[in-house]
Amino acid sequence: MLSRIIAIVGMGYVGLPLAETYLDQGFRVIGIDKDEKKLQLLQQGRSYIADVPDEKIKRYTYAQQLTVSPDFAEIASAEAIIICVPTPLTEQHVPDLTYLVDAAENIGKHLKPGQLVALESSTYPGTTREVILPLLQKSGLHLGTEFFVGFSPERVNPGSRRYSLRDIPKIVSGITAACADRMEELYRAGFRTVVRVSSTETAEMAKLLENTFRFVNISFINEFALLCDQMGINVWEVVEAASSKPFGFKAFYPGPGVGGHCIPVDPIYLQWKAQQLGMESSFIEISSRINRDMPGYIVSRLQEELNGSSLAGKRILVLGITFKEDVADIRESSVLELIRLLMAAGAIVDYHDPLIPEVEISGIKLYSVELTAECLASSDGVVIAVRHRGLPLEDVVKHAPFVFDTRNAVAGIQGKARIVTLGGGKSGSAQNGISR
Repeated sequence: MLSRIIAIVGMGYVGLPLAETYLDQGFRVIGIDKDEKKLQLLQQGRSYIADVPDEKIKRYTYAQQLTVSPDFAEIASAEAIIICVPTPLTEQHVPDLTYLVDAAENIGKHLKPGQLVALESSTYPGTTREVILPLLQKSGLHLGTEFFVGFSPERVNPGSRRYSLRDIPKIVSGITAACADRMEELYRAGFRTVVRVSSTETAEMAKLLENTFRFVNISFINEFALLCDQMGINVWEVVEAASSKPFGFKAFYPGPGVGGHCIPVDPIYLQWKAQQLGMESSFIEISSRINRDMPGYIVSRLQEELNGSSLAGKRILVLGITFKEDVADIRESSVLELIRLLMAAGAIVDYHDPLIPEVEISGIKLYSVELTAECLASSDGVVIAVRHRGLPLEDVVKHAPFVFDTRNAVAGIQGKARIVTLGGGKSGSAQNGISR
């Protein structure tokens, strides 16, 4: 028997997996989203996120355990409303809370006594208290007795097969102690482990720490790879050797930059907040610059390796354009910037990605090409940008004349291709991922 009802505002990469988690625990879920295409797919029992299977959506939709609507009036019967809307950056690289403010305003118009409003969208410390709460208070209800507000940072890891969402510990917080109590009750019903912290600001900052940690360390290993290139040392072998230490070290690996909905964005939220306080974060600023420069570095290396000539007229095939392996998501993908720079340099660019059939870059629509022997052989160079499972890397090395491997994907694979690896060392020949 379904006894509890929650509403989730924003049925995207965070909201839909969260809905699945609560549906699996017997909750009824009301999904609110303004994207009619998403709503139509869900109503047809179809998922648009690889981590959430069609079979579950179909079963829960047909049983009316999952219902979806663009109308915020539907939240009236829910005990809790969870906000999972995007929090992107503007073109000026400052926080864009447009979706968040719109959601909070609409929730406030329909808020009923006893309801809990939980924010999961990543944002800067103070957002829940300073932005969300005032909009909800326009309802006339009293905080802590008639309605409740808290923050619980999302920890969705797209494409991960190691942890289910329910198994990832959930941080919870509330504006008041009563709010935190309600948050803890709600999330204990959906997740195995709940970690309660003292304030919404602490929970907001914890999310920024998690992603800034990755952002800074990825930028460091990218810069470290460039140093290894200049010194003729293979960075992948160095990381492997350092990883033998059982304490005090965590391995990160180089690549064409960072991407996704969190890692390139969240540190900038923290940097923006620091600037509002008259402070700065040198680590974030330097890290951002290093990661932004990686696509340009790869283009310059390609030019060097192709006899130092102009890339104009060179046919470059890019393998993988998503922000991470095995995930059909190109948000903030650094590979898109890499392709843009290659096109700007006059290269003829093709791409292959089994998860992304088409993409538009600089106003030009590109389509994923079939990875045939002829396609590989006719290229001047292949750039391995994302290491999707199932890519025929043996064929790449067998047929392509030149491979620039940014992921150490073809290490140990024998073939006719001349192979250069990002961070593999510029001196000497670079074969099979090891610079000699």
